[in-house]
Amino acid sequence: MTTSTNTKTLLTIKIDKKLKKEAQEMAHEFGVPLGTYVNMKLKEFVRQKEVRVTRGETPNKETIKAILQAEKEFARGEYEGPFTLEELKKEWKLV
Repeated sequence: MTTSTNTKTLLTIKIDKKLKKEAQEMAHEFGVPLGTYVNMKLKEFVRQKEVRVTRGETPNKETIKAILQAEKEFARGEYEGPFTLEELKKEWKLV
């Protein structure tokens, strides 16, 4: 009796070329092949028997404008601390 030790199979899907390239680059940044990441997510899907869809927090135009303004002020040296948690606690009189 012979048993096969090859338990892997090929999954072929069609996705946008740009999406594939971006996903490969992101997986590379995390130090894993894209196939490894896909396998991990499929195992999670089967184990949890659920699909989670979340929406990342994206700042609105007003917040982006405020962030850019703050970065410019900081670069010009117009902003003074607090820069550490301890400094912030002191400023807010939490210590």
